[in-house]
Formats: sequence, C-alpha cells, structure tokens
Amino acid sequence: MARTRTAQIETIIRRADRLISHGTKISATFTRWRLAIFLMGLVCTVTLYKLNWYHSGNLSLALFLAIFVAVAAYHSKLESQIHRLRNWKEIKRRHLARMNMDWSSIPARPGEPPKAHPYATDLDLLGNHSLTHLLDTTVSDHGRARLHGWFLNQPPPPSQWQTRQVLVKELTLRSLFCDRLALEATLTGDQEINGTRLAAVLEHPIGWPNLNVVLAVQSLLAIITLGLASASLFGLLPSYWIVSFGIYVLIYFMTDQGEELLEHAVGLHHETERLAIVLGYLERHARRQGTALASACANLKRGASPMQHLKQAAGTLHAISIKAHPLVHLAINALCPWDLWFTRRLSQIQTAIKTRLPEWLDSLAEVEAASALATFAFLHPDYTWPTHLGPDCEQNGSLPAIQATRLGHPLLPMQTRVANDVHLKGLGSIHLITGSNMSGKSTFLRTIGINLCLAQAGAPVCAQSFEWTWSRLACCIRVHDSLDAGLSFFYAEVKRLKTILNATKEQPLPPVLFLIDEIFKGTNNRERLIGSRAYITELSKGNGFGLVSTHDLELADLEQAVPGLMNAHFQETVSAGSLQFDYRLRPGPCPTTNALRIMELEGLPISPAP
Repeated sequence: MARTRTAQIETIIRRADRLISHGTKISATFTRWRLAIFLMGLVCTVTLYKLNWYHSGNLSLALFLAIFVAVAAYHSKLESQIHRLRNWKEIKRRHLARMNMDWSSIPARPGEPPKAHPYATDLDLLGNHSLTHLLDTTVSDHGRARLHGWFLNQPPPPSQWQTRQVLVKELTLRSLFCDRLALEATLTGDQEINGTRLAAVLEHPIGWPNLNVVLAVQSLLAIITLGLASASLFGLLPSYWIVSFGIYVLIYFMTDQGEELLEHAVGLHHETERLAIVLGYLERHARRQGTALASACANLKRGASPMQHLKQAAGTLHAISIKAHPLVHLAINALCPWDLWFTRRLSQIQTAIKTRLPEWLDSLAEVEAASALATFAFLHPDYTWPTHLGPDCEQNGSLPAIQATRLGHPLLPMQTRVANDVHLKGLGSIHLITGSNMSGKSTFLRTIGINLCLAQAGAPVCAQSFEWTWSRLACCIRVHDSLDAGLSFFYAEVKRLKTILNATKEQPLPPVLFLIDEIFKGTNNRERLIGSRAYITELSKGNGFGLVSTHDLELADLEQAVPGLMNAHFQETVSAGSLQFDYRLRPGPCPTTNALRIMELEGLPISPAP
C-alpha cells in the first residue's frame, strides 16, 4: 500500500511538472502578444492621429486598449494558476520526502523540547529529525503549538481524545482538503500565520478616549464650513467659512496621528490577510452539519463570520491607506474628517476581531493539528489505528497494558525498519532487556514510547496491531550532564530515576509506562548491580509497568525474585569477521556479549601487553 501511495504522489508531481511547463510556454507567448498588441496599437493610433482621422484614432486607441487589458487579465490569471501549481507540487514533493525520510527536503519547524520533560528528548519528539519534524504540516503558530501539546501533554482526557481521533480519521479520508488548507496558506507567503503577533497588533490602542466627541465636533465644523462657503460663493454671506475651517484645521492637526495610523493599518492588514484566506477556506468546507470538521469549526459560525469581520477590516484599511498619497489625503480631509471616521471604524472592527480572535485561532489550531496527523495517516496506509482498551481500566476491570504486534519505529526508513512484538500487562509488569552493544535495545525502548505518543495523540501507529490503556510516559534514555546546574552525568541520571519512581507512587493517576535504558550506567559495576536490583524491585511495587535495559547479565536472576519481571534480549552473530545484528527481540537473558569483539575489530588491545 505504501508503494501505491508513493506512486500516486509521484504521478501527481509529474502531472504538475507537465502543466507548469505547458503553462510557462503559454505565458511566454502571452508576453510576446502583449508587446505586439502594444506596439501595433501605438503605431495604428499615432498614424491615424497624424492623418487627422481623430475619430478613427480614438476608436483604435479604445480597441487596442480593451484587447490589451483583456489579454493582460488572462495572462495574470494564468500566472496565478502556475504559481498555484508550483506550490501544489511543492506540497506533494514534501509528502514524498516524508515517506522516504528525506530529512533535507522536509522543512524544519521551530520548537525545542521543554527542559525536564519526562520523555520529549528521549523519544525525539521535537527538533530536527524528530517526530514533529516529520509530520508537522501546520500553517500557524497556534496550530504548531496545539500539535506539540498533543504529544507533550499525555494522556489526554478520554472524551477529548475520542473527539480528536474522530476528526483525524475523518480528515484522513479528505486528504485533498488537508493539502488545500496548506496550499491556501502558502499562496500569500511562506511565513506561518502568527496569531500571537496578530493579537499583539490588535492590543495596540488607536484613537483617543473622546474620539466620538472629536468626530462629532469635526463633522459639525465640516458641515458648517460647507454651508458658509456655499453662502459666500453665492454672495449671501461674507467669508465666515474661514473661521470654522480654521478651527477645523486646528483640531485636525491636533488629532492627526501622522504615519503611525498608516503603519498600524498596514501591519494589521498584513497579519489578517492570510488568516482571512485560511478561515474562509475552513468556513466553506465546514458547512456540512453532523461532521467532525463542522463541530471543530463551530466557533467560526458563532455570530458574524470571520470573513465578514476581516473583509470589513480590509475595506477600512484600504480607506486609511490614502495617507500614502499626501495630496489626495489632505484634499479629502479638508472636506470631511476622513481619518477620524475610519479611525473610529477601525477601532470598532479591531475590538470585534480581538474579542473573537481566540475562538478563531482555537478552531484553526484544532483543524491544523488534526490535519497534520491525518496527512501522516494518509502517507502511511500500512500503519494501523490503535485500539484503546477502555476509558478507565479500573472501571471496566481491565489491567494496564500495551500489546502490539510488528511494532516498528516511525522515524526509521521502511527498508531498514525491524518490527517486534510487545506484550506488557498488569501493574508491576517489567521486561528486563539485555543485549550486546548496538543490538537495538535503546531503539526498541524508543519504538514503544514514540508509538504510545502517537496513539494517545490520536494518530495511527507503526504496527500491525496496537492495544493499550491510558499511560503516563516517563523515560530515562537520553540523559545529559549539566555544567550550568552543576550536575554530573550520574547525578542527572539519579534525579531522573527518582522522578520516575515518585511518579509510580501517585495512585489516583493513570499508571506510568517507564522506559529506562542502561540503568545506572554512570557508576561502577558493583554499585550499579546493587542499585539496579533495589530500584527494579521497588518499581515493580508501584503504579507502573515498563521496560528496563541493561548490560549486566547478573540482573537476569531478578526474574526469580520479582513476580512481574520477564527477561528478553537482543543478540548478534559474527560473520566474515564482522558483527551482524538482526534487531529481533528474543525471550530470556542474552547469551552473548560483544564489547571485546568490537574493540578487537577496531584494532584496540583486548589484553594487557606482556
């Protein structure tokens, strides 16, 4: 199925290339025709005028002008279609890169894992070559934050997760909608829609506290000036209009905001333009009642629509933009309080948009994040939708569990990915994973963790089947020392393990799925064994279950002392003087080690010199 999906996208890209090439040739032809029409019109019109055939010259000018405008309009439309095709092709090309794990062709998105997060860094959720780098197709900062939140704040409330997954599944069947949502956003620029910056612009005050009073006074003065000027023009009164006009001008210069109003209007227009296009697209496609998309966009239908507000804002901003033409601006404001009127109008619209903006951005963020997961599902048709074993394992009597078959890591290419089965069930259930260096222990732990994140976010997982109960993830896989905090590697590891153990003592919350790689690797062999035995024994008594990997084969005998512990291992074979790994999980403790073999293969001494 994945190959079929790849072939479909490659076909679309080739078709887009052909259309772009054909359209570019036609556009070049239109460019030549526009030049030819201009020159022909110029020659014909000038010739007719020189022959004193003025009526014919006027007719020629009008005819060639009409033809030129019609051709230019069609040419402009053609260029817009070519631009749209190029963006469409780029979206499809990025999809292909996501399927092939071509990281250099997938645009990086901002976002770093929060410090002290229990699993984000360990599982490569954020940053370059991460899960969100792979699947983030959002077009706004709020959408990106919502998507990140779905992965970082787990588990979600069951009802929220249910609503979210219904929306993701619905959008998976509407992949064209998801891609066109991204397309609409890219047509006006490459930068994402920044709701935070727009909110800051809307907070900027415009006008004055007594703007309505000043506007009323200026309007009255303008009417009086017009009446007195008319009376003076017909000789009915002396030039009293100069007095009222002088007061009008004085107040105008006292209240004129100069270029500040124009700059604010331009900034607001720039921030609202792309948002208007995207929200308008959502409004048009969320009209069908009873769908998950309509429910997610319910905030857009409350009161006046976003497009109505944003169109009013655009019209007001265009009216204010006459400040860019000083002579016209002064002439209009000399006749009426143009700036004051539209400043008041802009203030009203700005207040209305500011009130509704959080709702609009919330709906957009929900659809964007769900669209990103839906695109991920569409691009990976071989992935499966996970099955939740119950909203509350205590209420329905089921045990905390993660059971999966052919579970693979979604950040590894399909050609090199190796899948394994996982069966964890019941509090205190622990798999002790032993194995040689580079045999796949760390990757296996990350595979379980990242797929659980996908499942609890509402996305499909890289597995043949996947069943689970709500779990709080806690990892100790990638630990770093900290010079700023004065922490050594070992002390940082101890603090992380203490956090995990404390989490397992929180009984009212969902159980902890702990993933611990190379436990106590920062200390010597004797103390590591003593500490590991005590720590694993204590873990088995808490509100949690999970996996612990180690190099210490001596820990394998814990299977006799800890009821829920089970041994499993990865191993290697030696072939043609090199180590070969199959990355397959096998039951029981590891029968081999390879550290000395690796040192020998790399030319290091493995025994002291005589």
